[in-house]
Amino acid sequence: MNNILKLLLLLFFISGCSLKDTTGFWTNENEIRKVESNFKPLFKNEERLLKEFNKDFKIKLDASLLKNDNSTSLNNNDGYTRYKGNLKKISKYNFSKIKDYNKLEPDLIFHDNGIIFFDNSGNILNFDNNSKLIWKKNIYLKNEKKIKPLLSMQNNKNYLIIADNLSKYYALNIKNGEIIWSKSHQSPFNSQIKIYKDKFFILDLNNNLICFSLKDGSKIWNFNTEKPFINPLKKLSIVIENNLVIFNNSLGDITAVNIESGALEWQISTHNSDDLNEIISLKTSNLIIDESKIFFSNNKNVFYSLDLNTGNINWKQNISASVKPAVIGDLLFTISDNGYLFLIDKNRGNIVRINDIFKNFKPKVKKNLVPTGFILDSNNLYVSTNFGKLLIVNIENASIKEILKIGKGKLSRPFVKNQNLFLIKDNAIIKLN
Repeated sequence: MNNILKLLLLLFFISGCSLKDTTGFWTNENEIRKVESNFKPLFKNEERLLKEFNKDFKIKLDASLLKNDNSTSLNNNDGYTRYKGNLKKISKYNFSKIKDYNKLEPDLIFHDNGIIFFDNSGNILNFDNNSKLIWKKNIYLKNEKKIKPLLSMQNNKNYLIIADNLSKYYALNIKNGEIIWSKSHQSPFNSQIKIYKDKFFILDLNNNLICFSLKDGSKIWNFNTEKPFINPLKKLSIVIENNLVIFNNSLGDITAVNIESGALEWQISTHNSDDLNEIISLKTSNLIIDESKIFFSNNKNVFYSLDLNTGNINWKQNISASVKPAVIGDLLFTISDNGYLFLIDKNRGNIVRINDIFKNFKPKVKKNLVPTGFILDSNNLYVSTNFGKLLIVNIENASIKEILKIGKGKLSRPFVKNQNLFLIKDNAIIKLN
C-alpha cells in the first residue's frame, strides 16, 4: 500500500507541474517549475534492466573538449557546448501554431546577437536578445500562405538562405531582411542546407543533391540518386569535409561527391530491404563527421561508422536511433528511440555503457515517449522529447537530475547561445536561462 501511495503522489507532481502559455511577443521571465526525479523506481522491470549495460560505470568529460556555443557546422558534430545556465527562468516568443510541426526539424538561426525563425504563414522574424524585432519578411502570395509553408534555413555572415516545401528557395540580406534573389525549383526541398564559400547545397524530394550559387541562386551542378517511393519522414542530412559533400537519401544510401564538380566519389547502401513498409518507414539520423569518420544511425537497429574517404564500414552496432549523435574525444553519445543512452568507443564501436533514461516514467507514457534531440556540456545531457518534457541527465552516472515540463507535444532539439538554452515547439520559441 505504501508503494502505491508513493506512486500516486509522484504521478501527481509530474502531471501537475506545467508552464502556462501566454500571448504576446516575448513573455516576461517566469520561474521554471521542475519535477524532481532523484528517486528510485518503485517497480523493477527485469526485462528492461537486461537491456542496460555497465550501468554503474562512471565517466568524467574533459571540459577542454567542449566549445563555447552550439553553432551549425559543416561536419554536424555540434551536440556539445560549454553551457552553464541554471534553468531558473523561462520566457517565450509565441506565434501562430505551425500546422505540420511534427513533420518539421526546425532550424533556429543565430546571427550576431539576434535569433531568426519563421511562423505559420512563412513570416521570417529576426529579433535581438532584448526581444526587439529587428526585421520581418514574407515573400509568399496569399494562396501560398494558406498552405502553411515549412522552411529550412541556413546563414553565413551576409546571407540567409531559405528553402521550403513549396519548391521555393531564396536569399535574404541577414542584416536587414531585404530579398537578394528568389527562385523556384521543380521539386520541394527537405534537407539541411549547407553553405560553403560561394556555394550552397540542398536535397530535393526526388533525392537529388543540388549545388547552387550563393550569389544569384543559379544551379551549378546536381547529382541524382534513386527516386523515393514516398516523401521521407525525416529531414535529409548533408556534411562537408575534405572537398567532399556527403549526404543521405530517403532510401538509406550514403553518397559522397566532389564539391567542385559533383562527380561521384563513393556510395554505400545502408538499408537493403524489399519490404515496402520497411523502406517507407526508414528514418536516418543526421550524419556527423569526426576525425575522418562518418557516424549515423537509423530506426532499423543499425548504427554505422564509415570511413570518410572511401565509404568503407569501420564498424556497426545494433542501436535503433533517429536523433543526431555527438562525439566528444573518443566517446560517442546517442539515445535510442526507446530512451536508452549509449556511450560508445568511437574508434572500435565497443559499447561502454547503456542506461535507460526513461525508466522513471509510467509504462503507458514510456511506450510512446521518444527523444527528439539532445545537447550536452561537461556535466549534463539535455534531452528533449515528443511529450513536451526536457530531461537533465547527469553524464557521470546517467541519473535524472530534473524533468522540466515545457508544454505539450513535440519539442525541438535544444539550441544554446549566450548561456541561454532554446527549444522550439509548434507555437513558441522557449528561452531558458
